[in-house]
Amino acid sequence: MGGGHAKADDAQAVHPEQWPRATWPLPKDAALEQRLAALMAKMTVEEKVGQLIQADVLSVTPEDVRKYRLGAILAGGNSKPNGAQLANAEQWKALSEAFYRASMDTRDGHVAIPLLFGIDAVHGHNNAVGATLFPQNVGLGATHDPSLIREIGAATAAEVRATGINWTFAPTVALPQDVRWGRSYEGYSQDPALVMQYAAAMVEGLQGKVGTPEFLDSSHAIATAKHFLADGGTKNGKDQGDAEISETALRTLHAAGYPPSIDAGVQTVMASFSSWNGQKMHGNKALLTDVLKGRMDFQGFVVGDWNAHGQVQGCTNDDCAASINAGLDMLMAPDSWRGLYEHTLAEVKSGVIPMSRVNDAVARILRVKLRAGLFDAGAPSTQPLVVKSAELVGSPAHRAIARRAVRESLVLLKNNGGVLPIDPRKRILVAGDGADSISRQSGGWTLDWQGTGLKNENFPGAQSIGAGIVEQVRAAGGAADIAADGHYTGKPDVAVVVFGEDPYAEFQGDIPNLLYRPGDDRDLELIRRLRGDGIPVVAVFLSGRPLWVNREINAADAFVAAWLPGSEGGGVADVLLRTRDGRVANDFRGKLSYAWPRSAVQGQGEPQFPLGFGLTYADHTALPKLSEASGISGEQIPVGDYLERGKAVHGYTFTLVGADGAAVPGDVSSASTADASLRMAGIDFKAQEDARRFAWNNDKAQLTIRAHSPMDLDREANGDVLLVMTIRVDALPTQDAWVGMGCGNGCQGHVALGPQLAKLTPGKWVRVGVPLKCFRAAGVDMHHVDQPFAWGAGKGTELAISRVALGTDVDQVIDCAK
Repeated sequence: MGGGHAKADDAQAVHPEQWPRATWPLPKDAALEQRLAALMAKMTVEEKVGQLIQADVLSVTPEDVRKYRLGAILAGGNSKPNGAQLANAEQWKALSEAFYRASMDTRDGHVAIPLLFGIDAVHGHNNAVGATLFPQNVGLGATHDPSLIREIGAATAAEVRATGINWTFAPTVALPQDVRWGRSYEGYSQDPALVMQYAAAMVEGLQGKVGTPEFLDSSHAIATAKHFLADGGTKNGKDQGDAEISETALRTLHAAGYPPSIDAGVQTVMASFSSWNGQKMHGNKALLTDVLKGRMDFQGFVVGDWNAHGQVQGCTNDDCAASINAGLDMLMAPDSWRGLYEHTLAEVKSGVIPMSRVNDAVARILRVKLRAGLFDAGAPSTQPLVVKSAELVGSPAHRAIARRAVRESLVLLKNNGGVLPIDPRKRILVAGDGADSISRQSGGWTLDWQGTGLKNENFPGAQSIGAGIVEQVRAAGGAADIAADGHYTGKPDVAVVVFGEDPYAEFQGDIPNLLYRPGDDRDLELIRRLRGDGIPVVAVFLSGRPLWVNREINAADAFVAAWLPGSEGGGVADVLLRTRDGRVANDFRGKLSYAWPRSAVQGQGEPQFPLGFGLTYADHTALPKLSEASGISGEQIPVGDYLERGKAVHGYTFTLVGADGAAVPGDVSSASTADASLRMAGIDFKAQEDARRFAWNNDKAQLTIRAHSPMDLDREANGDVLLVMTIRVDALPTQDAWVGMGCGNGCQGHVALGPQLAKLTPGKWVRVGVPLKCFRAAGVDMHHVDQPFAWGAGKGTELAISRVALGTDVDQVIDCAK
């Protein structure tokens, strides 16, 4: 054996006897086991295989569930009842009812086995319009309050069950070690001790406490500890990446949250997309079976992540015996379930998957369903919480818990000159683009996957940070206004500037360094302008992670890390403002659960603010000026943003290519190819010349954007990410329009647009999205994309473009199957 292979084997070696033990807290239940044995004796092989598969609601119907006897369904981040963009409690109830009834249909001699319905209720029931949105986990970590976490879990479970859903994919017990990872905000802390406390508290909150009548009753939901293992330890913080670490680090750091979760009776564990030293977790038998189920005595079931089994060596999305044999009990196959069912059934019948492994997996799944009382609960429409869902979803009691969580999560990093707390009887300006945006303060996994494209009216009952400040100030007799751009008529006594990251989820949030909005200084300029007017400024920073914002901290008099507080923005006002009689009703209590960086280089040197840091109103020491040297040099290339305001962004080149193949630069207001086959002119969309209008005089002319270096967009293509183009079609005389991507010499793929663009209203701006998976299907190597955008059209086409970027928020999705 070569040295390289031996090294890889050594790096992947697991020693279960060295891992921490856990204790499954539920005693053997003879009555349950008897009921289980009777059920399994009646089940056919086909019915057993069905239990092993989970399908997404956008790709499966109740009739499919009735026919294939699937064990579970899920609603992914962008999956809503009937394909709607957003959904309220009533729509979720109707969907859960339809699927439940299909699972219990005993026609054709089928065994009635109730369905598990899973959803990512990760900061409240965040997929339901009108639900309470709690602070994201990064903020909850700053509260250092396990009892609060338990209350949040119970409130979340109640709202989930009120819509007929019985399973949430929470809590995330990751320990993010590199906050460039786009899922960092889903982790409570970098500190394993805090994650251990929170894991047990959230599991108990969601499921109820083992040994009490509340455990898995009709008011609680099945919980999921995720993602096993080391999702927060990947190299360079890359989502779905590889944790290149020792077994000791894997065991002592990244596994910390699992024994407490198991001790608390967690019923499911989700395997991670990521790898450990080159081996995908979805195929790691030593960790899934020997450690998790053996050493840690986990007696629930292991569920996969979104088609993650397809990344295991030798597997595809619709065929992966290796994952089941490694210890995965249920495979999440959102859109690949039908092929996976057929292949798995064949592999069971041929013995590739032993029947003993199938029976073990099915028994684990059925035990969870029996423990949760699903066989006796009846249809969702008859369940007590569903009947009174209108009182529960977004209830005042739940919103009060969320508001308390906001108050406790705020971390004060600077308060020079005692500008805080603010006298509410003064004149106050609330500025910044986060001042009146419930979407911005809630982040990703909010009403849709990425949390983008939402308006305040999509959040009935919620309150923005600015609205919360205005309400309290006016009640105290002061004056307050919200102006995102910071303009005012009467000079304010103090300005609160609310700004921060745009919403994102998963790999869309991965960043190359800790710079905040590289190349875009509008927030810094706003703070400096207000300070220059002689107005004291309180900066309220919205983010899913600590970032390098030394310049913004220096520019402001006070700086508050508000994280992603969710729907109850009034909680921020509760802490920033005095009462009308001058008292401090709520001091700062939040302490950092992530170290705050001194530079924008991940992991370089001592932190600017260490774990546990957080000022209170009793602290009067002024913060000295911080270094404004970021440690990052060279051109900063935005990830997934190619054309803005009609111009290529840094790191990309925009050209017009004539029918003769000759290219001319597109970085000017007007241009024409040498053969006059394509002309470009600057036009106004939202601002002066922030878009470009193109006219084709030959079918072979095209627009192209090239990257300075190839990009790997494979992860994005596995999800629901789109190439989004903000366009206006003025004339489309033929149906020859296409959009393409390139991947090196001779490597390109086109997606036809003509028939679907022809349906657009001429002269109207619209955001059109093409799923990245369409380009992969068209032959693009998504690992090496050097041309993220190309556009061709027929003679006589007239078209305007303002922006090209990756995203999920569009007006129309191109169906490449048509």
